[in-house]
Formats: sequence, C-alpha cells, structure tokens
Amino acid sequence: MISVRARLPRLTLAGQFLVLQLGLIVVVLGVIAAVTVAQADAEFRRAEGGRLLSVAETVAAQDAVRVGLSDPHREGILQTAAENARSVSSASTVEITGTDRTVLTAADPRRIGTELPLGGSQVLGGRSWIGITTADGHTSLVAHVPVFGEDGRLLGIVSAGRDYQSLTERIAAAAPQMLAYLGIASALGALGSYLLARRIKRQTLGMEPEAITALAEHREAMLHGIKEGVLGLDRQGRVTLVNDTARDLLRLPGDAPGRTLADLGVEPRLHDVLTGRSPGHDQVVFTADRVLTLNRMPLITRGQSAGSVTTMRDLTEIAALQHQLETTRSATDTLRAQAHEFSNHLHVIAGLVELREYPEVARYVRGVSGAHTERAAEVISKIADPSLAALLIAKASLAAEQGAALRVTADSALGPVPETLASDLVTVVGNLVDNALDAVRGAGRAGWVEIALTETEAEVRLTVTDSGPGVAPELAEEIFRHGFTTKATAADATRGLGLAITRLVCTRRGGAVTVDGAAFTARLPRDADREGAASS
Repeated sequence: MISVRARLPRLTLAGQFLVLQLGLIVVVLGVIAAVTVAQADAEFRRAEGGRLLSVAETVAAQDAVRVGLSDPHREGILQTAAENARSVSSASTVEITGTDRTVLTAADPRRIGTELPLGGSQVLGGRSWIGITTADGHTSLVAHVPVFGEDGRLLGIVSAGRDYQSLTERIAAAAPQMLAYLGIASALGALGSYLLARRIKRQTLGMEPEAITALAEHREAMLHGIKEGVLGLDRQGRVTLVNDTARDLLRLPGDAPGRTLADLGVEPRLHDVLTGRSPGHDQVVFTADRVLTLNRMPLITRGQSAGSVTTMRDLTEIAALQHQLETTRSATDTLRAQAHEFSNHLHVIAGLVELREYPEVARYVRGVSGAHTERAAEVISKIADPSLAALLIAKASLAAEQGAALRVTADSALGPVPETLASDLVTVVGNLVDNALDAVRGAGRAGWVEIALTETEAEVRLTVTDSGPGVAPELAEEIFRHGFTTKATAADATRGLGLAITRLVCTRRGGAVTVDGAAFTARLPRDADREGAASS
C-alpha cells in the first residue's frame, strides 16, 4: 500500500483549484437544475392547469352536456361534445362522468365504464379543482368541473387532462442545455483556476502547498530547536514569532504572538533594543535576573520595512565568569601596586644603607611596617569575614598607589556571614569600590573613598561614598539598567558592567542597590531562606 501511494502523482496547486472549482460548478449546476425543474413544474401546473380548467368549464356549460347527463337515452351526444372540446384544445383527454364517477366519454374506449380517479378533488362537493391524478399507470394534470342542472342539482363531472412528464423525463429534456452550461462553466473554471494558481504561486515563490507546509514545519522545528532566543516583530511592533528560549529569557506569556511589546509590558531598555531605537550590535540588556545580549536585524521586503528579527543569548554565566576575571585582574593590579610600593621602600632602604644611615633605616622600616600593620588591623577589627577583609586591604593599597585614600568608617562592623553572602559581598564591594576609585582618579591626595558596613539580623547594608562629582539624578537608574559608564573606551569595551552586575546580585538575593549623588547603598539579605524566597 505504501509503495502504491508513493507512485500516485500529487495534484499541483492549479490542479487542486481546478478540481475544487469543477466540483463547485457541478454542485451549483445541480442546484440550478433542481430549481429550474421545480420552477418549470410550477409554471406548467399554473399555465396548463388554467387552460384545462377553461376547457372543462366550457364543456360543463354546454346544454348538450346537461341533456346527455339528465336523459340516459341521449348519452350519445356527450361523446361528440367531449371530442369536439378535446380536438380544439391542448387537452389530452376530456372525460364526462355522472355523479357515480363512471366514465361516459373518453378518447380511449377502454376507459369508458371505469371509475374516474379524483385524488384530492372536491368536485363532488360542487367545487372546481386542478391537480395531479394517476390512472392506468399514467400521471396527468387534470381539471375537474361540476355540471349542474337548471334546478341547481349536480348532474356529473367534466374532467380535462394532459399527460404529465415524470421527473426523469423533465431532467432528460433539460440535459442538453445543462451539458452546454456545464461545458461553458468548466472552461471558465479551468481558466480561472489556472490564472488564480499562477498568481498564488508568484506570491508563494513558486512553491506548492506541500512545500509550504514542509517549510513552515521546518521553520517551527528550527526556531524551537535552537538554543538562542528568536523574536520577530512586524512593522506595527506586534510579536509575529517567538521560540521557547526567547519566551523563557524575556518571561513572555504563551499568548505573546499577536500582541505588542507595550501590551506585554517589556522593560524600556529592552523595548528600545527590540524596536531599533537603540541601534548597534551585541546590545547588552539586564533583566531582573539575567544578562542578555541582543542583535536586531531589520526585514526589508520590496524596498519596505516588514518588521525585524532579534536573536538573543543568555550571558548571565558569561558575565559571572567575566566578573571573576575582573576580580582576578583587580587582584593582579593590587599585587602589582603592592610590589611597586615595596620596591620603592626597598630603594629607600638600599639608599640609606649605602649612606650608612643605619638608625634611619631602622626607623624607616618600623614606620613602613607599622603603617601596613595599622591599616590591616583597622580593617580586621571591623570586618570578621577574611575574604572581604583581604579585599579591602588590597583595595586600600591600590588606592594608595593611585594617590587616593580608602578608609572604613569608625562605626562599621560586620561579623561572620554565610559563605554565599560573603561571595556576594565581595562582588558588590569590589564593583562599588572600583567604580569609586575610577571616580576619584586624577584627584591626587584630595581623592578619597569611604566604606560603611553595618548589619542587622535580616540584612547587611553597605554604603560606598567617594569625593568624586557623583551621579546626576537623571542617570540614577540608567547606570544600573544599561551597565552605563562615562569612561568606556574602544580599548576596554567591557567596562560599565560592574554596576549592572551589582544590581543583578542584589536583586537575586532580594535586596537592592541605589545611588544618591556620590553615595552608593546596597542591601543584601543575610538569611539563606530569605534569599531563596526572593529568587523564586
């Protein structure tokens, strides 16, 4: 069975249209034929019935008919009257009966003496009637008229009839015309089908329906099979297609296709990238808990915009790895700064030794050692977590090399914290301090960065303030949403992600980060249960 089906030719689009239109034409012609036959039948009954009624009334009004029905010895004159009326009219039969319905006259002698079929006639009640009756297997259209005497007494019946064609005979009579109509309609349908198929194939790039179906199925499988998210928009900004990955990355509902971005409530930054208001390649967008990179491609059809297709990738893990690299680079820079500082100290010591200023060497070494010890002791006394304390000590050395001062406020205090919170604190503090050091770079000894760390049973609160110019109020949200930076250069295109990653870390824990001028404040819940509830 499979091999037989495989060898059967498939109808082309034009062939399918032709078969469909021919089928419709046959159905329409059948309906028209039925209506035509019904109308012809009604017209036949109306026109011929009227004529037959006139013939029967004419016969019934003759005095000879009354005499023949009144006097049994003179019934012979009835045949003459009936035949005269039949010969001059279109009637097939004119029959006269008495009140007992016995046929007294008929064109067929075999009918004489038989009973006249009345059907639904009420002629015996004194009323004329037109209708269909059947006698000896023949169906006829008849008119029945009562014959009354001078005293008003019913004397008999006059029946004028005409052969009635059967349905088959009427259809056969109309067949030649119907076949002509069918031929003309088939020719017009074939031409119309061919022209319509040509037009549709031009619009479908010459593909047959099976090819279009296969292409659509392949597109759906490809869209939902690729790992990257794909979202399509039409020229009005309505979603035309979205695969599972894009729906998951953007948190879109299942009924997103057909709705506009405004209806879906997407974030302003994401809206600008998807609609092309924010042009460029590899646009980075930070959602509530993800870092996405988007590439938008406009669609041009016949020189006009038909919408756009945007591909997107989840860079959350990549951003985390990038942050780890940044942390490593920061540690490297810190070690380099410390090495540079120690090298300077060694040069001073070597010079003093060559000058044989041994007491001054001892005093200088005690001073340098005391400064480092005092700086480390100050941090360790306020910060119990070793990883965060080591970060602040290293950042202090980096600030010193830059010529600025980094200090921890006197009221700062942070006890032991969970490991996950310690890791998030290192991320947030490192990013905020690096941002602050960038803000005071070039200020020399006048530049400073101040860190305040406090804790409650519910959360850890961090405030980083610097002596820089601060952030303008209109950019307070922009710097977090876009990964905004005023210091990005072509040589360092990855800058500006630190603040956005900071907000991402705080949001994931159920906290927040805000800025007021030059003061950045971050809140991070310290309880693991709170963290899980917030992230869910």
